[in-house]
Amino acid sequence: MEAAMGLMRRIHPKHTETALSALLSLMPEQSSDLLSQVDQPLQVLCDEESGKEFILCEYNRDADSYRSPWTNKYQPPLEDGLYPSSELRNLEIEANDVFAVYCDQYYEGGSSSVYMWEDDNEGFVACFLIKKDGSRSGHGRRGYLHEGQWDAIHVIEVGPEDEGFARYCLTSTVMLSLTTNNDSSGTFSLSGSIRRQMSMQLSIAEGHLCNMGRMIEELEGKLRNSLDQVYFGKTREMVCTLRPPAELAAMRLPDS
Repeated sequence: MEAAMGLMRRIHPKHTETALSALLSLMPEQSSDLLSQVDQPLQVLCDEESGKEFILCEYNRDADSYRSPWTNKYQPPLEDGLYPSSELRNLEIEANDVFAVYCDQYYEGGSSSVYMWEDDNEGFVACFLIKKDGSRSGHGRRGYLHEGQWDAIHVIEVGPEDEGFARYCLTSTVMLSLTTNNDSSGTFSLSGSIRRQMSMQLSIAEGHLCNMGRMIEELEGKLRNSLDQVYFGKTREMVCTLRPPAELAAMRLPDS
């Protein structure tokens, strides 16, 4: 299992689904652990009733159907599917409206979904998802990328309330994959994923949604900075070392 997880951490995000399918066939006894621990690129489906897109994942799946956060109905229809309580459903509706605005402001478009369900510790769990297709034919408003995918998964475990406070444990994963293909830079591909955790004890005076929103905003900002420094920063450093700009190369030439 350790070797399998090490392999999945190093695999190209575009090949995650193929690699996971191969591991499931090799390790069927570990299927539940693999499916729960391996994050896959998110898929999107259109809600037939509302006309809005929603994101598919393990957290809104029951059998072969997926629950839409907009209508609270399964596609394909499912008679005995799992649903959140009425109180949690109201919070889920509010969270989806707020997170759609967050997605538009930070990502200039894209798809977002929020799912919530009760846990066994008298608390609840919330999953906030964002998928941004940054390619020319997708949600990209700038059109710089030949292909580009950003998948963000934020899972928050909220403990039971205790004297006006609650414990929040956030696990965030970001998967990035991009490819450029133009005359000036040629073909260039970069991909990777990063995961971080954060735990906080917070007052619930302003409500759970405010607390969860602040934590997601803070941790996602840290993830974006890490991706910028590790992936783009190191790549830029290597490219400039191997193929320095013409001005820098001229400065390095010995005097004749």
